Amino acid sequence: MELNNSAFIKACYGRNDGTIPIWIMRQAGRYLPEYLEVRKQVSFTELCHSPDLITEVVRQPIARFGLDAAILFSDILTMLDPMGMKFDFPDGGPRIAEPISTPDDVDRLHDFDIGDKLSFVLEGIRKIKQTLPETPLIGFVGSPFTLSCYLIEGKGSKNFDKAKKFLHQYPDAAQKLSDLLSDVIARYLTAQIEAGADAVQVFGSWDGILSHDDFVRWSAAPINRIFDRLQSLKVPRILFVNNVSPYLDIINDMNCEVVGVDYRANLATVIKALDGKSVQGNLDPSVLFGTPQQVVSSAKKILDSVPNHNRLIFNLGHGIQPKTPIESVTALVEAVHAYRG
Repeated sequence: MELNNSAFIKACYGRNDGTIPIWIMRQAGRYLPEYLEVRKQVSFTELCHSPDLITEVVRQPIARFGLDAAILFSDILTMLDPMGMKFDFPDGGPRIAEPISTPDDVDRLHDFDIGDKLSFVLEGIRKIKQTLPETPLIGFVGSPFTLSCYLIEGKGSKNFDKAKKFLHQYPDAAQKLSDLLSDVIARYLTAQIEAGADAVQVFGSWDGILSHDDFVRWSAAPINRIFDRLQSLKVPRILFVNNVSPYLDIINDMNCEVVGVDYRANLATVIKALDGKSVQGNLDPSVLFGTPQQVVSSAKKILDSVPNHNRLIFNLGHGIQPKTPIESVTALVEAVHAYRG
């Protein structure tokens, strides 16, 4: 199959006239028994560094559910290690060994050769494309601000107050950090595309904690520069901001084809606010813990609310949760594929 004629790629460009495509954020992961079997053998870090295992866990949900796109298995922090920031994944989430706390700390980060230091990611992409040649593959990164949050806080947080304070206490250093991250991200995504990624997604997982004005400077502006640098590569560019609703006026002017929508937002309202962009979303992942009938009903309610489905990619409004019932995922995928509005 020519991938440009796949439902996913056509929907990214607003020209899908067939079955509504669906993929699921974190679809390769902790809810799948076959993934858990792989994880019994290796640590999360070992898995992320093995092209063969990356390929296997990306393949698993496609084989089980018939999803319309695959997404690279990696972590948004992967690019920080060769920049000079060590981290690990103890229980409870990632931990940066020596977080940034002063302007001088920003100088500890440095540029690097992506083809050399992240060769295992790029080889993983090539192997995935060999294994799933008819399935569009999505590459991804974290946004500059989201990565800055982890670099400054050192771990996960509810509101990343340290990161927000750093922007205002040390704006020059914060800008230097953002510029460095943006450059590396743009080159990293370029390398992913050149290795075979058919689309790319930027995860602004924590960008939604910013004020409207700060979002313009610290989220939208650097992401737009990244997207500008990818434009000539002619692949769909997807932006996901967790808590997107306050920023729709800004995002409407951003240089991307698709906007991922979190579960807090009303999808029809977002579509109305965005001028000609495709949308991706936005079922609450918790709904999948209901009965299959409840899952189908919730999905149909979202689908019924959308006036035109040629720009719609169905997804969850955040990552799928551990222990999600497999039968609920099956029911969701089948319902979306069977839907006729």
